Amino acid sequence: MGGEADAATPAGSLILKSRVLLLDQAGHALLFYTRADVVSNPTRWLTPGGHLEPGETHREAAVRELFEETGLVVTEDALGEPFYSRDFEASPAVGVQRAYHEEWYLHRVPRFAPVDTNWTDDERVDVEAWRWWSLEEVRASDEVFEPGEFGEVLGGVVG
Repeated sequence: MGGEADAATPAGSLILKSRVLLLDQAGHALLFYTRADVVSNPTRWLTPGGHLEPGETHREAAVRELFEETGLVVTEDALGEPFYSRDFEASPAVGVQRAYHEEWYLHRVPRFAPVDTNWTDDERVDVEAWRWWSLEEVRASDEVFEPGEFGEVLGGVVG
């Protein structure tokens, strides 16, 4: 999440994030229903992931975030190279815009139930639900996904 920290980041700084698209045996993606940083923005479905900590690489952050948010232990080698990246601007606080860069990793796993053992206090408030989504369900849904082109991203790896 990181809204307060992002808002405190100096204007003009690039905020780095890593995300992991987890797919089960049937090609369903694990997504979390998470409150946005700004109340006026919608709660949305997104993949596990988050900010790089000082000195971390994107892959190191992806491994750490995956463990913290799901309990899943993977190695950096198991994640391989990013399959997707994006640059975007977002509002981490009312009236504040920041630039972001995300690197996305793809990892296939047997379906499992994520655990919240290592969630932060903010995640315990912000994460409202989780579920495994098929490409067809994503494309047919009126729900909000992050990024907005999530259906195309997922379709590019399972479609």
